[in-house]
This record gives sequence, C-alpha cells and structure tokens, in this order.
Amino acid sequence: MQLNQRAVMFIDAYAKGLAENYGVTNPSRAFKLSDPQETSLRAALLESVEFLGMITVADVDQLSGQVVSVGASALHTGRNADGRFTKRVGVDGNDYKLVETDSCAALRWDLLSMWANAGDEDEFFQMVQTFSNQAFALDMLRIGFNGKSVAATTDPVTNPNGEDVNIGWHARMETFKDGVQIMDDPVTLDDEGDYHSLDAMASDLINTKIPAQFRNDPRLVVLVGADLVAAEQYRLYQKADKPTEKIAAQMLGSTIAGRTAIIPPFMPGKRMVVTPLSNLHIYTQRNTRQRKAEFVEDRKQYENKYLRNEGYAVEVPELYAAIDESAVTIGKVTEPAEG
Repeated sequence: MQLNQRAVMFIDAYAKGLAENYGVTNPSRAFKLSDPQETSLRAALLESVEFLGMITVADVDQLSGQVVSVGASALHTGRNADGRFTKRVGVDGNDYKLVETDSCAALRWDLLSMWANAGDEDEFFQMVQTFSNQAFALDMLRIGFNGKSVAATTDPVTNPNGEDVNIGWHARMETFKDGVQIMDDPVTLDDEGDYHSLDAMASDLINTKIPAQFRNDPRLVVLVGADLVAAEQYRLYQKADKPTEKIAAQMLGSTIAGRTAIIPPFMPGKRMVVTPLSNLHIYTQRNTRQRKAEFVEDRKQYENKYLRNEGYAVEVPELYAAIDESAVTIGKVTEPAEG
C-alpha cells in the first residue's frame, strides 16, 4: 500500500488550509477551538448526518448538571388569580454527566491515493472533510443508541457499537425508576403471537407507557429497528393480494400506528421507541473541543482527531417509551390458505 505523489501534495495543502482556518501553526499538535470554531464544527456535524440534525445537540458549560428543557410537552396555558399565569421553562428534572470522548477518523493511504486520482484539490478536500465529519457524527448516534457503560480504556473489537464509550439514551432509561418506561417481558411478533403487526406493537407501547396527556402530542414518532421493519414488510408482501396491501407494505418505513416512523442509524434491529425526537439530547461541554490532524506513517494513514467532553440525556423520561430488543422474537409468517 503506497501513497501516490498527488495525494501527498493534496494532503500537504489540506494541512496548510486546516492550519490557516483554525489559526494554528501546526495542526499535527492538538489545538483548542474558539467559540466560533466550535459553533462551525457543531453545524458541520449536524449537516453531515440527517438524523443528528433532528434531535437536540447542544453545548453546556458544566461537566455535569440538570438536563436542559427545550421542548413544549407540558401545559403552558392557564390563569392565576393573583397575577399572570407562568410556566417555567429551563433547567429541571434529571441529571447529565459528560465524559472525555476521543474520536479518530483514519484515512488509509490507498483511500487517499484513490481520492486524489478521482478529482481536483477542492474535491479531495471535500471528501476528506465529509468522511471525517460523518465518522464523528455517526459515532455520536451509534453510542447514543447502544452505549451502556464508561470504560477507562474502551475495546472497539468487543464493543463495536461503542457500548463501553458512554451511557446512551436507552441505557439511561433502564435506570430511570427501575426501567418503568421500557417493556422487557418476552413478546412475539407474528400472525399468532402477542403482536400481529408493528401497528399493534406501537399502539400498545403508546397506550401503556406514554402518559395520557401526552399521547396525542404530534411530535411523537416511532423509532423502529431495521429487523422489525424487514420482517413486517416480508409478512405484508407475502399476504398482499390487493394493491392497497402492497401500498401498506411500501409505506411501512414511513408510518406506523398513524405516527411518523423512522429507522435510525445503528439502533438495534428489534428495538422500538416512541418519543419526540427533541427528547433525545447530546451535550458537549463548551471550550473542551480539541482537534488534531497528522500523518502517522507507522500506520500508513492520515488521522483526523476530535477530543471533547460529551454525554447523553433524555429530557422528559416519561416521553420515552421502548420495547427492548432482547424481549422481541420475530415469528413466522402464516401462509394464506389456497382456495
């Protein structure tokens, strides 16, 4: 594996541009980001992965504190006999705790050489930047859906979805009032099981775990694992003998139980969650972001690194309802009788 001369020239120019953009002499040494640079990086991450831009990604000042309320779930209208009715919006409820989080987007020499041969310098810069931003952003979501613990030294081989990097949303909810918002009793999804469809599964989840005053909140969406959608689509197509049934199968990935349905990146395949997207929070501590970009010849790669203090929170725990993936068994499809 060799690095061609065109890639060497482009990477040198990229490093020079990076230094100028961040106002540093040598980007291969860790450097802190200014407030405007932190804002710019956050915006770039949000733009790189669509789902990340749908949830709440915010900067906070403290390493730990109370979750910041950004939604409008509770009643905000009323009267006060002694004056004006007010509803306090701000810091309230459960806590968050941020931990040191280190990302590294490694670009191998063969990939850099291929990119260099594929276009001009500007296109090369764009591919390097897009790759790095998407890698950082996708990992934020991967850990959010799968994170269970905070290890002093993480093991990406044993925990390929960042299970030991941080405590994600689902794991946090497992400790909220002994996991009251999560259904973990065994259930079967098939024609003769506990749930005959994803519509039935989502409806039961809403009616069982979402408080009555929130069930008609238009912001509630159904986050559904890819395995569940694939199984349901297969069942519907197998039984579809009318155009309307085929249309229902095609629409499954967009609507479940009358709610918008989304298949999030990296969410376990048999998990189902009902919540407003804004209820899922990722916090980064302001003034802790550090970047570093360097050639590491011993590993034959160019490494784009991003260090910060980061963590996860659920704004209103009562608005997070889930069926745990470990509880779900996907059954068989009952073939229609011939007649």
